Amino acid sequence: MTDFFDHTLDNLRQGPLGPVVRWIEAHPRLTAWFVLALGMVILLVVAARDVGLLPHQWAALIVAVILTAGICIWIVGWEEDDLRDEEAAAAEELAAESASDTPKETTPTPKKRSRKTKK
Repeated sequence: MTDFFDHTLDNLRQGPLGPVVRWIEAHPRLTAWFVLALGMVILLVVAARDVGLLPHQWAALIVAVILTAGICIWIVGWEEDDLRDEEAAAAEELAAESASDTPKETTPTPKKRSRKTKK
């Protein structure tokens, strides 16, 4: 299944949609914002078509929905940023451990007990 997906993407990149596919891969958050906003606007139009809104009310609602979609994508992106930060910190820690000669964690050696003799 993965091979099929990779092969299809390669064909799309080389075909007439190549620039679009490369732009989508380069700007995933903008693409997600556009797709989410489009879906939300379609839902808004379907749900409120019989309400009798004026044109400026429609415009205000559509702008509000588009901005809401942008905020949603921005918030979802916070977790991506956190994961990237954690991965970078783990990679730095791994690099520091491999660069040092001594291991980072050492096991403590048990202390020898001395016996006191009675006189």
